[in-house]
Amino acid sequence: MPTEIARAASATFAANRAQGAVRFAVRVKDGATRRGDLHESGSLRVRFPSPEGEGLSAVFVNTAGGVAGGDRFDIGIEAGEGSSLTLTTAAAEKVYRAPGPAAQLTIALKAEAGAHLAWLPQETILFDRARIQRRIDIDLAEDATLLLCEIVVFGRAAMGETVQHGEFVDRWRMRRGGKLVFAETIRLDGEIGAKLARPAIANRGTAIGTALIVPGDEAVVERIREASESFRGEVGISAWNGFAMARFCAQDAGRLRADMMTVLARASTVPLPRLWLS
Repeated sequence: MPTEIARAASATFAANRAQGAVRFAVRVKDGATRRGDLHESGSLRVRFPSPEGEGLSAVFVNTAGGVAGGDRFDIGIEAGEGSSLTLTTAAAEKVYRAPGPAAQLTIALKAEAGAHLAWLPQETILFDRARIQRRIDIDLAEDATLLLCEIVVFGRAAMGETVQHGEFVDRWRMRRGGKLVFAETIRLDGEIGAKLARPAIANRGTAIGTALIVPGDEAVVERIREASESFRGEVGISAWNGFAMARFCAQDAGRLRADMMTVLARASTVPLPRLWLS
């Protein structure tokens, strides 16, 4: 009987998990980037504001209202030859406490020859005992360009929230011209709060972030470093393998977001999504 009850509870849990997927490609048509076929399922949606010049912008919406344990979301985006696409989210994504399996988020980004792809979601906010595993795979043509950022916030400082325990696994892989140029997996689990307090990890910071700039060289690094006196948190920037990367750590999301906007503005002439400015 206990086994049957456990199975029933597990089945009920699985049936109530949110799932969502979005897949689409963009192509250049009559000199402007336009959307091709679009696949949407579950609670994940994407909307396209009015075209901005020759490029195209897309905004993701999660109608589930957040991410909970056991949820699964899959995103697949392809920017065709010579196209320009900027992607963001309608709001910060919230990841709630998970009593069971971790949420799964898979993102696949591809940019063909001469394409420009900007992946600029608003921050991901983790609540105490949240569990999420994320995978980001990037496939770039040799002459494609990329501007990508991700911000993760461990509890809303303004609300007095803290994250003591949980799980955050973040796996990134980037290929350029078919060659693997960047691979990283970050794992924070168990007593996350205690780990973030360590000087070598976050020095009690509650917000971390990463920006990828392709192509990126020492000239990009120096241009960003010129703004170092305005940074409100810790920012490190370096370049190798033909791309630049900036790392961020701050005491709260507001400071990190301001630093991220400064870096992105200096890294690219592509304007930030309007939702970032509201």
